[in-house]
Amino acid sequence: MKYAFIRAQAEHYPARMLCRVLGVSPSGYYGWRDRPESPRSQANRVLLVEIETIHAMSDRTYGYPRVHVELRERGRSHGRGRIARLMRQAGLKTRVQVLRERSRRGRTFEHIETNKLQRDFYAAQPNQRWVSDITHIPTGEGWLYLATIMDLYSRAIVGWAMDSRPAQALTIGALTMALWRRGRVKGLLLHSDQGAQYRAADYHALMQANGIECSMSRKGNCWDNAAMESFFHTLKTERTHHYHYRARDEARQSVFEYIEMFYNTRRRHSYLNYMSPLDYEKYHNAP
Repeated sequence: MKYAFIRAQAEHYPARMLCRVLGVSPSGYYGWRDRPESPRSQANRVLLVEIETIHAMSDRTYGYPRVHVELRERGRSHGRGRIARLMRQAGLKTRVQVLRERSRRGRTFEHIETNKLQRDFYAAQPNQRWVSDITHIPTGEGWLYLATIMDLYSRAIVGWAMDSRPAQALTIGALTMALWRRGRVKGLLLHSDQGAQYRAADYHALMQANGIECSMSRKGNCWDNAAMESFFHTLKTERTHHYHYRARDEARQSVFEYIEMFYNTRRRHSYLNYMSPLDYEKYHNAP
């Protein structure tokens, strides 16, 4: 799964950097990427397309037993175990499974951390305190989800990621970018809310691998992450609320331009004595 994530993100970030962040060897990744696809893998890929079609036609109500029967009716004889494995690897779940998982998540405290930030949004130096959150932007194709990471020292957006789904890859992508930009960080506190993306095991493993301490807002308390909420308000009132994006790609380009070409580099921030975040860091000899 790590190799697949690296391949999916390689057009946005250097592959070797992604390998280092995710703790895999570049040679292993490139060997996996360049290895010819086996006949079995080709057959599984074709079969998975059929499984996904049946799953969608059932309005996500069919699990592997009913998918197995439907395939058999179509003259396709495959073992239940193979179908179950392919569905599991592709993340195909029934609506009942999703409801059960949501119910279990509501009763567990796994990967939920205390609020160590305590609404203290001041940082004396770069890479001391970061905050993160996810928001969504409307387009003609549906929501575009945006995850960002802010360095509280300069209010710079040091990491971000966008996707059509609020998936775990959003938070991992934003953190990966931040680590690539900032390099090795020491003594960093990273604060977020208690969203499922921030409770995910892979996200916590990435933080632990880089020595990052986790902090989380109290449930349902947006003021615990007010600095990040303030950025989202600024982004929307100064940019996205003034456009009707026909497609997600239009919104992606607009958000990219706002963050990288205006907010970080040119927008005068009242908190920084009306300097831009990157100018503030340069003035104070920050990395």
